[in-house]
Amino acid sequence: MTETAKPTASERPIFPERPEGATAALVLADGTVFWGRGAGAAVIRVGEVCFNTAMTGYQEIMTDPSYAGQIVTFTFPHIGNVGANMEDIETMTPSACGAVLRAEITEPSNFRAASNLDGWLKAHDLPAIAGIDTRALTRRIRDQGAPNGALQHAPDGAIDLEALWRMARDWPGLEGMDLAKGVSCTQPYDWTETAWTLGQGYGEMDAGTARFHIVAVDYGIKRNILRNLATLGCKVTVLPATATAEDVLRRKPDGVFLSNGPGDPAATGEYAVPMIKAVVAAGIPIFGICLGHQMLALALGARTAKMHLGHHGANHPIKDLTTGKVEITSQNHGFVVVRESLPDAVEETHFSLFDKSLAGIRVTGKPIFSVQYHPEASPGPRDSHYLFKRFVEMIEAHKAEAVA
Repeated sequence: MTETAKPTASERPIFPERPEGATAALVLADGTVFWGRGAGAAVIRVGEVCFNTAMTGYQEIMTDPSYAGQIVTFTFPHIGNVGANMEDIETMTPSACGAVLRAEITEPSNFRAASNLDGWLKAHDLPAIAGIDTRALTRRIRDQGAPNGALQHAPDGAIDLEALWRMARDWPGLEGMDLAKGVSCTQPYDWTETAWTLGQGYGEMDAGTARFHIVAVDYGIKRNILRNLATLGCKVTVLPATATAEDVLRRKPDGVFLSNGPGDPAATGEYAVPMIKAVVAAGIPIFGICLGHQMLALALGARTAKMHLGHHGANHPIKDLTTGKVEITSQNHGFVVVRESLPDAVEETHFSLFDKSLAGIRVTGKPIFSVQYHPEASPGPRDSHYLFKRFVEMIEAHKAEAVA
């Protein structure tokens, strides 16, 4: 149930009539309209419209803080068929603005389901639109870039297309926007929960037997990242995005982790980069991912740029130049580190086999590295779990050198 309005040369597009049975609409900033059937909460949300190519993990995607400010179009047609539960969330409060679906949400068929996706969306005040041609929308994003859009679910069908169009048109976009503060924790806390196993659920590590102490700076951190670190025997202290160098260094960490997160790295870097520079100068091992990777690069003297449509999915091939191996990765980012801006002391370690974009760096002769993607695999393949082990091994070697 999709219609599109062809924008005219005048300021105001000509909007199509509401098809019978339509209870939701997605209106793009250029006036394009997608009619469909609503699901989730009866609200309006505005954001950047992107697409995600993952076949599973919709609940992890909707609760990934890196999706703050974005409406997610799922290219896989059947979303919601395994329901929702409290185990597969990456944060308590979902960060995505809404969901765009091909097929309507059905009742779940999975032994772990605690509710259906429609009820879960309602509980978190998130709207969705179903029954639209997601292939057409995906092609439009692929060819023209990620647009601003306004999504409304109105059970009575009372939808003002012009008002939605103006909301989408006037939304400032992600470039120049700092969103990390809005999704970060506000107070420090310790994390000891370990990875999930069938029959046992999540485990708990004994902080008294921890091998190392990691300080993780939360720019929108996902729970499964913390679990990966705890599973390797690390006690983790999580600090807010606005943590200063003093906040980090006075805890005497063995390593510092810079997390994923949403928004423009240059905007978040206004307060994060000075802290990162001080930690780099202190010689402490550092591992960054996603937004943390981008801000580490800024701190080292590189530049970042907004991408045409970004990388969102769980099937992105990345080549590790250190080992020569190719890994299939989970990614969610709309900005990238500009390869040509890397200073002499920083070398490329990973790159995308989709578009050749830079996907990993390390500092020559120092225990500092980062990657653009999400190695915790939540959702996604587990090919990149080795990076957490690489970080722990780097800490171990650094401590051994200090003793020697």
